[in-house]
Amino acid sequence: MKQSKKNGASRRSRRAPLAKRNTPRRAPLARSSPQRGKTKVCEGVFSGTPRGFGFVLPDGETGREADLFIPAGKTDGALDGDRVSVRYRPGFESRTEGEVISILEEKRKTLIGVLVAGRALSFGRHSSRDRFRSGWYLIPDDRNVPGEFPVCPSPDADPGDRVEIVLPGRRGGVCKISRVFGRSTDRRANCDAILASCGIEPEFDPEAVREAEFAAKEPIGEDGRLDLSDELIFTIDGADAKDLDDAISLKNLPDGGFLLGVHIADVSSYVRPGSSLEKDAFRRGTSVYFVDRVVPMLPVGLSNGACSLNANEPKRALSALIRLSPDGAILDCEVKKTVIVSRVRGVYTEVNSLFDLGESSPFYPKYRAVYTILCRMRELYRLLETRAAARGSLSLDRPEPVFSLDDAGDPVGISLRERGDAEKLIEQFMLTANEAVATLLHERGIPCVYRIHEDPDPLKLAIFKNAAAHLGLDVSGIDLANPGKSVFSALLSEAEEKGVSEQISLALLRAMAKARYEDAPHRHFGLGIDLYCHFTSPIRRLSDLATHRIISEVLLGASSPRRFSGYAKIAAKAATEAELRALDAERKIEAVYKALYLEKHIGEVFDARVSSLASFGLFAELGNTCEGMIPLSDLPGTYIYNEQEAALVGGKITFRLGDPVSVRVEEVDALAGRVRFSLV
Repeated sequence: MKQSKKNGASRRSRRAPLAKRNTPRRAPLARSSPQRGKTKVCEGVFSGTPRGFGFVLPDGETGREADLFIPAGKTDGALDGDRVSVRYRPGFESRTEGEVISILEEKRKTLIGVLVAGRALSFGRHSSRDRFRSGWYLIPDDRNVPGEFPVCPSPDADPGDRVEIVLPGRRGGVCKISRVFGRSTDRRANCDAILASCGIEPEFDPEAVREAEFAAKEPIGEDGRLDLSDELIFTIDGADAKDLDDAISLKNLPDGGFLLGVHIADVSSYVRPGSSLEKDAFRRGTSVYFVDRVVPMLPVGLSNGACSLNANEPKRALSALIRLSPDGAILDCEVKKTVIVSRVRGVYTEVNSLFDLGESSPFYPKYRAVYTILCRMRELYRLLETRAAARGSLSLDRPEPVFSLDDAGDPVGISLRERGDAEKLIEQFMLTANEAVATLLHERGIPCVYRIHEDPDPLKLAIFKNAAAHLGLDVSGIDLANPGKSVFSALLSEAEEKGVSEQISLALLRAMAKARYEDAPHRHFGLGIDLYCHFTSPIRRLSDLATHRIISEVLLGASSPRRFSGYAKIAAKAATEAELRALDAERKIEAVYKALYLEKHIGEVFDARVSSLASFGLFAELGNTCEGMIPLSDLPGTYIYNEQEAALVGGKITFRLGDPVSVRVEEVDALAGRVRFSLV
């Protein structure tokens, strides 16, 4: 990240307010045609905006052109996310306008925001009596919920606190405070509020905690498990990891092939079916990791204790024993209940040092017993990586920021996490195990929680194709209706040769569909794998825990596959929803820390790249992944957003994804996680 002198150029006197990435569409212009159809009524979900108006996409419709525009005075008090009934007359030119006639389902029962004293203005249909009784009001954090909500004073809160309130309904009334997070200027309070707004609860159900503590004291026991405690098995994780759920082993086969062992903590043996612990796991769905905290899916007595594959401790495991050909192809797989003992608590940076320096590494004495097998594992990893590239697996991971914090927990530096052969080795071994287990269950007709990734949307793919062609790449092989897997790998290689890999990777990532969980098999486009599931992280992912339950009860037990078909469907839905919540929370909290870091660099100039484009401006990302917005009003000249080409087109300058730009940090709203740049 290049940095130059502060205040190197005069700032524009006219400043645009900070904006969020998801700034809503502008209200449409009035129609020129007086023609109208007959009045109709439909149902749909109301999408609110900061300016009070909103949109409703009727049930069964798709595409932005089908949205009904709801003016600010015709929302009937509906809030973003509510299910509503709308009356409208179809228009013939431009978007149709409608009005909410009833609220069918109130999605939001609570709101989170900042408590302010002095006045209360607009909420639903509250009366002047409500305003008089209050004197406190809440400004919501969610900008798509405009207005100020009257709040009943509480001895537990003060104006300036970030709080959660219970809404009395859409017809008005004074709200009650249900939770106080702390001062709105406090970083920890804001992070706690973000978790709550995303539906993530740090505290466990007390009964689940009791069950976890009781289960953690259970002896390992025989219960017919295969004893692998004498095998050369070990873990490799990050230095700060505490929930170690996967270990590995490798044996050479007489035909030159490999027997890869991927040994996963047998969490399902501790989380009993129908228990409070399992219900809590379904409710949470995943562990949430951000900066300096973890909200685990399971109580720490299990996640960091009984289920963690700590070195030199006997542990229950489900071991996937995978037979591979000499060139790394999966030949067959069997899964067994085992007892294992990890010989070494491996660390990525230490293993990478071994790979680089061999026996000269300062960490060699620690790994002496497993050094030879580690070298053999590295050979296998490279074979697996070659096969992945040949089948069209796409490597589109975004750089992961690493925050350096001071004693108070505030960010003082941001770097990028480096990935060496040790990280890639574990990744390839886990991918292999997930594919092998999914294939095994599918062949046996056993339900599974599959991880699927559908083909790119043709419209988004067309935008990517235009962007790639603009950069001089050969896009002739891209079939919008049936995109081939290997085409994109070749395109990424060409982009790297021409020095535009960052632009192309970012553009392709925008075109990809989002991966999700399903109970029915479907190929994983990004990995180029026909059958894939998540099996390797049951401590932190519900999808893996559910797959373990099915393996234990059906594959290795006496239960009927039919009994678990509904279970797989419910688990897939819960796991997908949990993943989206976690990603949302992690992104928002990370944005807060990045903004806190940039707050110390206001006025400084940095090199950046265009990371997103919209009708209201563009976003630029620094080399350390910090991002800020440049409003359209701050750009010189007039620009038009061309969605088909993903470009902001001006008279002489066109901005596209990945374009290098130089930006100055102008304004930071740290605790909201928003940053405004200006173009230098």
